[in-house]
Amino acid sequence: MLKWLAIALAVLLALLQYRLWFGDGGVQELREIRDRVAVLNAANKPLRDRNARLGAEVVDLKTGLDAIEERARSDIGMVRTDEHFYWVPGVVIEAGIQGADTGQAGQPDLAADAEAARE
Repeated sequence: MLKWLAIALAVLLALLQYRLWFGDGGVQELREIRDRVAVLNAANKPLRDRNARLGAEVVDLKTGLDAIEERARSDIGMVRTDEHFYWVPGVVIEAGIQGADTGQAGQPDLAADAEAARE
């Protein structure tokens, strides 16, 4: 009798182990889920970095006048009242060179657009 009980318990243990390793919610599925999480985290990292940059820019725009002035100069071509703006016909400023000087790479070149509109 004890021999049959030991065999039944060994078979039950084998079934439970099979379910643990190969069944639904087992170790194999856990490994697949961890792999998917790693892929999604890698895909979300650039988005998190972008959100952090945008958050810092929002805080800077809310608190600092320098950031607002820089935006106004680069986006809408603002000139202060104590400054003089000189337009030289036939001189084209490239967006890459202008963006590299001001740190605004990729921003539209408003000076070139204004020159084209005047011509």
